[in-house]
Amino acid sequence: MKRIITVLLLVLSMQSGLSQQNYNPTKENLEARKWFEDAKFGLFIHWGVYSVLGDGEWVMNNQNIAIEAYEKLPAFFNPVDFDAEAWVAMAKAAGMKYITITSRHHDGFSMFDTKATDYNIIQKTNYRKDVLKALSDACKKEGIKLFFYYSLLDWHHDDYFPRGRTGNGIAGRAASGNWDNYIAFMKTQLTELLTNYGDIAGIWFDGHWDQKEWDGKKFGKVKVDWHYDELYTLIHTLQPNCLIGNNHHLAPIPGEDFQMFEKDLPGRNTTGWGTDASDIGQLPKEVCETINGSWGFNLQDYKHKSDKELIQYLINAAGYGSNLLLNVGPMPNGKIQTEHINSLHSIGKWLDAHGETIYGTRQGPVAPTKDMVSTQKDGVVYLHVLDQQKDTYIIPHFKGKVKKMEYYDSGKNVSYKIDDYGLTFTIPATAKDSIDTIIRMEVN
Repeated sequence: MKRIITVLLLVLSMQSGLSQQNYNPTKENLEARKWFEDAKFGLFIHWGVYSVLGDGEWVMNNQNIAIEAYEKLPAFFNPVDFDAEAWVAMAKAAGMKYITITSRHHDGFSMFDTKATDYNIIQKTNYRKDVLKALSDACKKEGIKLFFYYSLLDWHHDDYFPRGRTGNGIAGRAASGNWDNYIAFMKTQLTELLTNYGDIAGIWFDGHWDQKEWDGKKFGKVKVDWHYDELYTLIHTLQPNCLIGNNHHLAPIPGEDFQMFEKDLPGRNTTGWGTDASDIGQLPKEVCETINGSWGFNLQDYKHKSDKELIQYLINAAGYGSNLLLNVGPMPNGKIQTEHINSLHSIGKWLDAHGETIYGTRQGPVAPTKDMVSTQKDGVVYLHVLDQQKDTYIIPHFKGKVKKMEYYDSGKNVSYKIDDYGLTFTIPATAKDSIDTIIRMEVN
């Protein structure tokens, strides 16, 4: 009966055509969006057979590894030390409220039990266990929400045709393919992910940009029809509360439930391929970032961010009205690098003491600057002063009336004045915190 219902839902979603163009989120979906905005902090996990080579998740493309050679990797992938409950416990101790894990990355290898292809962890590895099922069970047990990352592009599948901008040096790719068959393949896998693993909090799409024309200076139009109307309708039909995000670096597309920003705070676009301020919509927001410089396990990546940098990135994200999705790239044996675990532990300790100023907040009334950001909740504004090099700070053109202004940690009053220039306050050295001096404000 379950199979019949699933097929029926699939057919209905395909018949719905452009229904997502006029998408009206359900009550369950709106509640899920609010939960997402309140959560503020999640764990990103990039894990696949690419970890065997220890050179990141793009190794197939970057080294132009032929399909015939790359297909040997699954035989070496045997994560006997993988412990889903330990992963979830680590995330929970870090103060994270959800986990997003790669179900299928650009290399086309599926990290779950799928009937759509035999190129998966069950049939091509000696491990032969469904890691997503284990993680789903562990998340449910600990009250952690689970999202699935799903790659739109595929360097392995013959029907991913026409080819995109990446993977073109990989030998063994077919010279032709059927795009409609590829869309059907993705629908089948998404149906499996949304029917075999319990309640799924969201689908995190990536790879749209692979099919955008590029003239060497800027992106042009998309060369293919991604059938988002059908994909998004399918997801929302199977699980109305399931949130959809798409890492396309564009303004939100109808049917999406949150907007994501890769390695950039909303509107900053320091990478050059991020999202401009004009493309920021009204949906909940999420920034994703790495602990070192890589998403997937990289044996020679020593660009490890300090605890201060990571905590301040979380604070900045909240100050920009966004969640932070912080990444780890587990090793091929299933363990997470010790230095990553230590970083998450430090963030968790900070949140234990200061989480009230992050969780459940929205972007505050003080515009974010390099010196400070603000968050707000229940009529209280939290100023997060991140630049400790100065003693005096000015919030220009401040028009509010301050009822109370005190240090969050000590409860002592803050020295301030309001004049034609704005709100000026002074932080003595004895009141400064090396990571974040938090000021609690009650204002009208």
